[in-house]
Amino acid sequence: MKVVLQNVTKIFPSRNKKSKEEVVAVNNFDFTIPDGKLVGLLGPSGCGKSTTLYMISGLQKLTSGKIFFGDDDVTDLSPENRGVGLVFQNYALYPHMTVKQNIMFPLQNLTGKDKLTKEEMLSRTVEAAKLVQIDELLDRKPSELSGGQQQRVAIARALVKMPRILLLDEPLSNLDARLRLQTREEIRRIQRETKITTIFVTHDQEEAMSISDVIVVMKLGVVQQIGAPQDVYDDPVNLFVAKFLGTPPINVFSGKVSGGKVYIGDSEAVADAKGVPDQEVFIGIRPEGFIVDAAGPLTCTLSGIEVMGRDSSVITTNAASLNPFIRSIIDSDIKVDPKSEKVRFSIKPNKIFIFNKETEERIRPEVK
Repeated sequence: MKVVLQNVTKIFPSRNKKSKEEVVAVNNFDFTIPDGKLVGLLGPSGCGKSTTLYMISGLQKLTSGKIFFGDDDVTDLSPENRGVGLVFQNYALYPHMTVKQNIMFPLQNLTGKDKLTKEEMLSRTVEAAKLVQIDELLDRKPSELSGGQQQRVAIARALVKMPRILLLDEPLSNLDARLRLQTREEIRRIQRETKITTIFVTHDQEEAMSISDVIVVMKLGVVQQIGAPQDVYDDPVNLFVAKFLGTPPINVFSGKVSGGKVYIGDSEAVADAKGVPDQEVFIGIRPEGFIVDAAGPLTCTLSGIEVMGRDSSVITTNAASLNPFIRSIIDSDIKVDPKSEKVRFSIKPNKIFIFNKETEERIRPEVK
């Protein structure tokens, strides 16, 4: 089931009685979520991603715009009639009920032509539990489960209704690192098996990039960029997107373009910028974009080296860097003398980005 958002806007009234300035939580969101895909809504706290999810579910009313499920206009449809499954951050399980009763609960509320027999409800419940691999836990109470198991119960409860759309609101944020990794792999597996259109809200870019078919990067209610995760990482449209995606984060420098060349501080030219007018700019370099090179144009002061198995992180400083430290990820086979005072780098052309210093929009040199 594809989901179409047409110029969706949500404005909340001001809490400040004096200023009465309204809060625009989502501003003119216009996007089609393809049928059967997993889409990640990604951004920092307060960017409007959860509000967007709740408008899709029907829990929040739109200020303006329309939402379609397929060809059906659901803008004014109540949540229970939209056919959505919603998984909250805090699981929201009933503590006095068993796993089986928690999963079955939505089916017990069906009426009319959708009403099921007890046998049908039990069959669906067991099927949903098997899908999330908790069918051996049906007689336990939520307090007897781990955080990861509780999250699976919540997902099974959302899936048992056979929803047209599955909505996940930061479902992994309460889990430890190992459980988070395991559960996000399970979510991806379940989505592929069911082929249910799924919208996944997170502030964790690693989560979004690892399981999403498409990511939507948001800032202050405005969509910044939409695309396949790797495409957005490799080709950010502005400095915000470049900084938000990537671990370790992108290294940002003050610099300039002069004579079709890019300069960082008093360095030699670190890249070409054909067709770009002379100007002050911000320069972003991904951590994997540095090449240790004794004749390289960029000289940095060595602060330390962290060996991480197959890779090493060379930590340096530079007066033109906006980051306190510059992290350069290199192959651990490449040795850097920890006693060296300076390290010189050349830069991979596809890992360096130029941004306008005023607007922070991406500046794209002419292709040779």
